[in-house]
Amino acid sequence: MIEDAPLTAQDALVALMIAVSASDEDIRTSELVKMTTSINHLPVFAGYDTERTPRTSKMVFDLLEQEDGLEALFGLIRDALPERLFETAYALSCDVAAADGLIDGAEARMLEEIRDELDLDRLHAAAIERGSRARHMTA
Repeated sequence: MIEDAPLTAQDALVALMIAVSASDEDIRTSELVKMTTSINHLPVFAGYDTERTPRTSKMVFDLLEQEDGLEALFGLIRDALPERLFETAYALSCDVAAADGLIDGAEARMLEEIRDELDLDRLHAAAIERGSRARHMTA
C-alpha cells in the first residue's frame, strides 16, 4: 500500500475491526485470531492483500492517539466503504468485540459509535449483535 493511497473497502473493514479491538486498550489474542480468520476466510476479503494490514493498523493506532482521531477514522471509513457493506462492517466489528466473551463499556461504546456512523437501522443492528453473541457463547 502506498502511504498516500486511499483506503479500499477491505482496508476500511480491517480498520474497524482493529479500532474495536483497541477500544478497550487491551487487544486480546482471541480478537486477533477473529480478525485473522475473518480476513483469511470471508468472501468479502477475497483478493485482499494482507500485506496492507500492518499499515492499516498503524494508521488506526496513530489516529486513535489524536484528539479528533476517531472522527477522522470514521470519515476515512465512510469514504472507502460502500453502503452495501455497512452491515458487514458492523457484523465484523461485533464479532471482534464478542471474540473474548466480554463486551465491556469501551467496546460497547465503540460499537454504538460505529452503528451511529454507519446509520444502521436499530432493529438490523440488534439482530447482528444477537448473532455475534450466539456465535461466541461458551458452554
